[in-house]
Amino acid sequence: MESRIARAIETRYPPVALCWSDAIPEGTMQFQAGKWGCVMWLAAAAAKGRAAACDAATYGCPGGGVGMGFGNCYRSFPGSEEGFCHFLSSGISDWPGGAAVAEAVRPYLRSEFYDNFVHGERYVGSPALVRRFLEALPITEIPSRYVLFRPLADVGPAGKPPQTVLFFADADELSALVVLANYGREDNENVIVPFAAGCQTIGIYPYREALAARPRAVLGLTDLSARLAVRRQLGDGLMSFAMPFALFEEMEANVPGSFLERPAWQELLAAKRAERGA
Repeated sequence: MESRIARAIETRYPPVALCWSDAIPEGTMQFQAGKWGCVMWLAAAAAKGRAAACDAATYGCPGGGVGMGFGNCYRSFPGSEEGFCHFLSSGISDWPGGAAVAEAVRPYLRSEFYDNFVHGERYVGSPALVRRFLEALPITEIPSRYVLFRPLADVGPAGKPPQTVLFFADADELSALVVLANYGREDNENVIVPFAAGCQTIGIYPYREALAARPRAVLGLTDLSARLAVRRQLGDGLMSFAMPFALFEEMEANVPGSFLERPAWQELLAAKRAERGA
């Protein structure tokens, strides 16, 4: 499946399709069952041309399991949901019983994770506010075994359409995508920026938007930990822009005759080409 958008904005990496599937191609990249990994690495692998997938045993971390639609995986976090509420905020050092939980899981945790577990990632002001964050998440259980990441170009026109189409975009490309998402709409709030894990902004939030009469796009990679993971794979300066397939089709149809053919975008594009050629 080719993309007019990708051709018009000349993204560094081609768009990625997230598909729900009960089977995956031979040779698809997966994490080992029960082993830690960042789901954003799977998305990055697909952006670089390799199919990747996860299921309920290979989602890499509880946040990734939630993000991909395998239910409330925070229940499997050390200390269950309460442990996660402290991990994302102030750490477990001020949580009664937290020291015992930390000591029990320490042999199984990477040093960085253990430090964050004890002292907190400090992304949210308090455990109580993390609880509100969890209550607001559109936690989902998808009807298929796998979430399959693959280059959009590898999705055939006769096959089942993707659930989500994902772009990794720099500031100029992201600006064009935001304009295009609003181009054919009667209002001007058709891109959302939820506070969530990087994987959740390409998974459960676009899944939720797909159910709406007028689905919106989801801007992501504001998750600092996910930014570090993606930076190591794709380089610096990228954000994620994910959209339900229906919105992708709408935006594709609006490319011809749009601002993407006019001087302002063409001038930005020429400057980008010159920078890449330097």
